Amino acid sequence: MKSLELLVERIILSSRWILVAFYLGLVAALAVYAVSFGYKFLKVAGNVFTYSEAEMILAMLGLIDAALVASLIVMVMISGYENFVSRFDEAEDQVSFLGKLDSGSLKIKVASSIVAISSIHLLQVFLNANQFTDGKIMWLTLMHLAFVVSAVMLGYLEVMMKKIKDTGVDKI
Repeated sequence: MKSLELLVERIILSSRWILVAFYLGLVAALAVYAVSFGYKFLKVAGNVFTYSEAEMILAMLGLIDAALVASLIVMVMISGYENFVSRFDEAEDQVSFLGKLDSGSLKIKVASSIVAISSIHLLQVFLNANQFTDGKIMWLTLMHLAFVVSAVMLGYLEVMMKKIKDTGVDKI
């Protein structure tokens, strides 16, 4: 019976390596997104003298948005692998946050990134407000506020959990 238990535990622990397929998929998605970014950049660069100021701002916001999404993908890949699969070996070009992002702080960083991305989208909508109905703008704003409230709540919960961990108190 004990050997069956050990076998089940080994299978469960080994199953974390299945996550590698997801992280490699994110690497491929990031590469495709980089090609898309390059296309957007060339489009902006080719029209730099024909864009109005508002069009240029919108184009730059699109590029910033793409950079934030790409950073979010990298953050999830690296910290997810580090937290759930295996630690990275020591490397000379080691990223400063390796080993420092637990699942709680990762959630906060992801939520913050989502708020930043949502802010950029909302700013793009506001700059093109004449193309949207008031109802659509209201719903987009409410969704953005929901993201903001969620990020703030995650931050608050993380502070509470850290306080509990630091003081050793089991009850809040």
